[in-house]
Amino acid sequence: DIEKFLDKKECRRLDKFTQYALIASMEAVENAKLDLNQIDKDRFAVIVGSGIGGFNTNEKEFKTLHTKGIKRISPMYIPMTIINAAAANIAIKFGARGMCTSVVTACATGTNSIGDAYRHIKDGYADIAITGGCESSITPIAIAGFTNMRALSTSKNKTKASIPFDKDRGGFVMGEGAGILVIESLEHAKKRGANILAEIVGYGSTCDANHVTAPLEDGSMAAQAMTEAVKDAGIKPENIDYINAHGTSTKLNDKGETNAIKMAFGEHAYKLAVSSTKSMTGHMLGASGAVEAIISALAVKNNIIPPTINYQVPDDDCDLDIVPNRARESRVDYAMSNSLGFGGHNASIVLRKVV
Repeated sequence: DIEKFLDKKECRRLDKFTQYALIASMEAVENAKLDLNQIDKDRFAVIVGSGIGGFNTNEKEFKTLHTKGIKRISPMYIPMTIINAAAANIAIKFGARGMCTSVVTACATGTNSIGDAYRHIKDGYADIAITGGCESSITPIAIAGFTNMRALSTSKNKTKASIPFDKDRGGFVMGEGAGILVIESLEHAKKRGANILAEIVGYGSTCDANHVTAPLEDGSMAAQAMTEAVKDAGIKPENIDYINAHGTSTKLNDKGETNAIKMAFGEHAYKLAVSSTKSMTGHMLGASGAVEAIISALAVKNNIIPPTINYQVPDDDCDLDIVPNRARESRVDYAMSNSLGFGGHNASIVLRKVV
């Protein structure tokens, strides 16, 4: 119920993807125990992106144009649909006067946003940032578009729909929402007594430079992103305990990502836990990487590895430990979260336990 968080007037002026981002940012600020009166607003950044932006508003206004004419188009149409609307409205709400920008790398958006915010703070340009991704694309035209490109599952059985790494997988299930994190330098977090869940210590980002939708089958550039993230973290590949995989439940992605993990980790790939939480959330496009970063942070904090649910039929092309069907209690000192997006965008981050 949006109106539990935002007033009616505010709701009318914001597309659903921005509403999600604002609500998630409010929850993140509360969870981080962030006192807005005690931080330097000039060093407070917002890096929040979306893969598509205001799809709901676009569809509504296109219908209005063709049925009622030009003069009935909302004067708020443009500011509601532009992708930076989420970041801008978050900055306005919390008075964040540092860099405010929006990453757009399709399904890698959330992870790239977090990685870019991590580097922005690490390089000394900000003390603190609100970062993540948001998406609201469950609309007739979006579903039609993804269906006609044969990306979505056509299963009528919900337990056979979003089934990453399963041999019978046939496409993803659309999800929507937002994942928002408050990240800051460790010194800044400790000084203000923050609620610290995990530490981001590594980030890697590459491009396949190959095809607008299909990933490289050998996964080589996705592997390079993982290798760069591990190197940035200053650790060895065998230090990674868990990978939250992109794992979309499409034939090409899951096979390619499995190949990438093997290439990046060698024999250690078979000792890793590698699950896809899209089996539970669906694929939230630009929001997915941010939500999965949160899940990875909680895996590190709580030593609980989330499962790949609804897994039934093993696939020789996806032969890693995918934590089938049930969560697993296991110590997680380092976790990696992967995102792979249309256009060949690959992004990986590494999170570490804070002790």
